Amino acid sequence: MNEKSIQTTLIHSDYVAPGGFDAFPPGIHRASTVLFPNTAAMRSTEWRDKQAYTYGLHGTPTTFTLEGKLAEIEGGTHCLLTPSGLAAIAMVDFALLKSGDDVLLPDNVYNPNRELGRWLTQDFGVSARYYDPMIGAGIAELIQPNTKLLWTEAPGSVSMEVPDLPAVCQAAHARDVIVALDNTWAAGLALRGFDHGVDIVMHALTKYQSGGADLLMGAVITRDKALNDRIAQAHMRLGMGVSPDDAYLVQRGLPTMKLRFERHDASARTLAAWFKARPEISKVLHPALEDCPGHAFWKRDFTGAGGLFSVVFDPRYDEAQVDRMVDALTLFGIGYSWGGPNSLVMPYRIKSLRDKWADPGVLVRFNVGLEDPCDLIADLEQAFGQL
Repeated sequence: MNEKSIQTTLIHSDYVAPGGFDAFPPGIHRASTVLFPNTAAMRSTEWRDKQAYTYGLHGTPTTFTLEGKLAEIEGGTHCLLTPSGLAAIAMVDFALLKSGDDVLLPDNVYNPNRELGRWLTQDFGVSARYYDPMIGAGIAELIQPNTKLLWTEAPGSVSMEVPDLPAVCQAAHARDVIVALDNTWAAGLALRGFDHGVDIVMHALTKYQSGGADLLMGAVITRDKALNDRIAQAHMRLGMGVSPDDAYLVQRGLPTMKLRFERHDASARTLAAWFKARPEISKVLHPALEDCPGHAFWKRDFTGAGGLFSVVFDPRYDEAQVDRMVDALTLFGIGYSWGGPNSLVMPYRIKSLRDKWADPGVLVRFNVGLEDPCDLIADLEQAFGQL
């Protein structure tokens, strides 16, 4: 055989690294093209079964490993990764809905999911209707013959109502309606959705799974293979792929996720109790507090609470005054999302996000990070002076 030219050698080196390397961190496998050993392997490999590799978009060992771990945490058997939590929601919708179908969403749904419902109604011939998140078994009265999908959140990501998941699932399943749960708040740690009857669990891995506030990713987890195959078909058709580097970062965050979640939870309860004692606050919307809507369901179904909750200011404080207080905070960043080490604050015009919201006070959502809660309270005390 003739000696290869330098140019060809740069691409086709004869060197092969020795095998046997092992380490705790999973490897990062980046690829668009995946090589087959021969044409028979190429023709016989099925991308859906994930027993072999076919193309970078359908997964590498890095993404397969993350999917397997996430399914284990939630108690599922199948997992699909998406570029964001919203992409995961959209993928479920496009997998299960067609023109003429109906989808039900709670009135406290994550607002981009609400916007997606409006888009489905406007441009795709799918009717999206919004229900009282505390309706429980009463959801049966809203289910129509063309209702194919029912979304739930536990709790709502801004107003924190906790639904009666088993009652909703039982009513939906009696009419052959698939139930999907946005379980981002509980991260699969404080609540495992399948144990309470849901068919699909969705996560924004951007939050606690990552833990670093430095990436976007979503996941859809199921137990039923036929249901997973329907969603996987949409995953393929929509070209849903994630960066192996980002998948590695999520995997790096998983070993400490439970420890971080418990610290978020403890600190958030400390701050919630502080807010509860303040005359400036009319309501503290934290599921672990007895007067939070759905507290009894939280107590029955959950084992923890994480770091996210909201407060409602006394109506004597208008939006400008509350904004001034928010701007005076030094340890709370003003920004969306949660689950990272830094505490966050976000004032909401809640009436624009709900069909029915009667409370006149300004709602502010807090994500309690990993700072010392005493320092956070001191920061809140000085900022409250701006009211």
